[in-house]
Amino acid sequence: MQPASSTQLASLGGHTMGTRWSVRMAARPGADLPALHAGVQRGLDQVVAQMSTWEPDSDISRYRRAPAGSWQRLPDGFIAVLDCALAVAQASGGAFDPTIGPLVDLWGFGSTGTPRRVPDAGAIERERLRTGWQRLQRRTGGTELFQPGGLQLDLSGIAKGYGADVVATHLRDCGIPAALVEVGGEIRAYGRKPDGGHWRVLVESTPDEDADPDILPPRVLALDDVAVATSGDRWHCFEQDGNRYAHTIDPRSGCPVAGAAASVTVVAPQAMEADAWATALTVMGPIEGLALAQARGLAARFVIRTGERLEETMTEPFRAQLAA
Repeated sequence: MQPASSTQLASLGGHTMGTRWSVRMAARPGADLPALHAGVQRGLDQVVAQMSTWEPDSDISRYRRAPAGSWQRLPDGFIAVLDCALAVAQASGGAFDPTIGPLVDLWGFGSTGTPRRVPDAGAIERERLRTGWQRLQRRTGGTELFQPGGLQLDLSGIAKGYGADVVATHLRDCGIPAALVEVGGEIRAYGRKPDGGHWRVLVESTPDEDADPDILPPRVLALDDVAVATSGDRWHCFEQDGNRYAHTIDPRSGCPVAGAAASVTVVAPQAMEADAWATALTVMGPIEGLALAQARGLAARFVIRTGERLEETMTEPFRAQLAA
């Protein structure tokens, strides 16, 4: 939907989930920007209150502490995220798993304060046996979740994307005809800029290496009511004995993904869906992941390392999203 010509570009920003959020939007003159800012922050604070393992009183922390054999009622937003997470878990053969919490903590990437180090094989196997998205049981229309004992949800691979969706929904409800929302790198866009053009974003692609633009040209997406998420190996990592371990853990092996792509970008209708799929495809890798993306018609781009070089490969639906 193209906004009225009377709109002008306005910006908002703040902090959430250990990162930053920003909004660029088409706002009418006189729009109450402080009220819009407060509403956005309130929505993101609610996501934190529901899904942050770093908050002891959050819904996810309450579920983690719940006694074995108990049923825990969860809010609607939490259930919507869990529905999406389970759909991607099933479609990816468990490459994405919302019950991966014990492994995230074991490797030192969680909220428990465990040092980042390589655990012994016995500990990895023990914690892996505590995971498994198939173990999740629900009742009362899916709003109550069973705690069999020791099941540790972790929604960090989808929550920022959901946050971007929450912000976009709030702005639409407030009458904002177009916006580009970013939460920690996950993007949700709708409508057109005040000049009538698409929102355009540069795709995240590489770590700090210099890439030859003839080999790996910058990619710009023209967004039309879609979302973008990128996962990769440059965020949250550590080195031990000359090996580098990234934060993306393969639930199937219990270990960080070996030889992960430099980045995987997914375009999808919702940011939480793009976020979850970017993680799943990173876990699966550029061969298995690309094959699944092509089979499902996902808009996905992989940037992979081949020695000192960076190479890209993408599906046709992703190529169709590129700006002309």
